[in-house]
Amino acid sequence: MGRSAVAAAAYRSGERLTNEWDGKTHDYTHKPGIVHTEIILPAHAPPEFQDRSTLWNSVEQIEKSSTAQLAREIEVALPVELSRAEQLALVRAFVKENFVDAGMCADFAIHDKGTGNPHAHIMLTIRPIKENGKWGAKCRKVYDLDSQGQRIPDGKGGWKNHREDTTDWNRRENAEKWRAAWAAYTNQALEAAGRPERIDHRSYKRQGVDKIPTVHMGPAASQMERRGIVTEKGNINREIAADNKLLKEIKARITRLYNWSKEQST
Repeated sequence: MGRSAVAAAAYRSGERLTNEWDGKTHDYTHKPGIVHTEIILPAHAPPEFQDRSTLWNSVEQIEKSSTAQLAREIEVALPVELSRAEQLALVRAFVKENFVDAGMCADFAIHDKGTGNPHAHIMLTIRPIKENGKWGAKCRKVYDLDSQGQRIPDGKGGWKNHREDTTDWNRRENAEKWRAAWAAYTNQALEAAGRPERIDHRSYKRQGVDKIPTVHMGPAASQMERRGIVTEKGNINREIAADNKLLKEIKARITRLYNWSKEQST
């Protein structure tokens, strides 16, 4: 997420925030469907960061490059089977234990327009906070060393070096780790609520399931379908459901034939 983090925070939270670096005010106070917003901070973060404007303006002011990444956003779908209180507890636990405990400031908003698509937007800071409450560096210079542990001249009067991230937050494998964690947290919440439903972050192929995935309906198409209006996405999913039913029947027939052939050969 590039500039502006203040604008993004205003949109997600449905608030009116002013970006101090360019003076622009972003007003989303009339945005519908925002049912809860919350900021969770690591213990050593300045308490004033509980104010959304202060937090995200501080994020923008510390960055000098116009192309700097200011925040990371994660969106998660919330189970409709859970109550609002259970959904909120789920998001809080996931955010605190996976991001805040690692040192990130988290700003999340739960959106629900009543169209069957409740979800949460989670904005996370990229730059770590030092123990004194000041912003730390995203990366550091590390000198390359030879086999004797000595610095290597670069031929220009200096030393060969490279940059390393000061945290592991940008590792590519984190996306998979966080998706798996969300599935685990969600399934624990469903189990605690006495619900039989479960989710899996893996594709059908990775799960070893012979099933065609449906397309994402989205809130607009879902609402139209509930009102009895046929949509293109709805038709596609109905065709997929019919194909999956046929695949299941074919698989069952193959299994019966295989078992029959084994019986005949004995």
